[in-house]
Amino acid sequence: QVQLVESGGGLVQAGGSLRLSCSFTRRLFSNYAMAWFRQAPGKERGFVASINWNGVTTDYEDSVKGRFTIGRDTDKNMSYLQMNKLKPEDTARYYCAAAEYEAFDTWGQGTQVTVSS
Repeated sequence: QVQLVESGGGLVQAGGSLRLSCSFTRRLFSNYAMAWFRQAPGKERGFVASINWNGVTTDYEDSVKGRFTIGRDTDKNMSYLQMNKLKPEDTARYYCAAAEYEAFDTWGQGTQVTVSS
């Protein structure tokens, strides 16, 4: 059973930075694509960024392009999301997800990010 554990959330002022980490508790991490999603109060969970199994291909939601960077560290079995130039509208609970095949069907519990204006 794959388990994902997020860390790194917190409270930050607008313009600041945070780095979220996702620990992947199983072997064969390199078989999985990884992604980050977020959900703000009263809104549906939405896609933020993804990275394929070998780290070559990344994808970002338009509002975070140029500010957020997704990466993966195969040696540490971790994915991360570097978030710069944070805005109040980035406030949400951020979830790490993994996909062995087509769908992101394994989820972590989430970590809260709050950006104050």
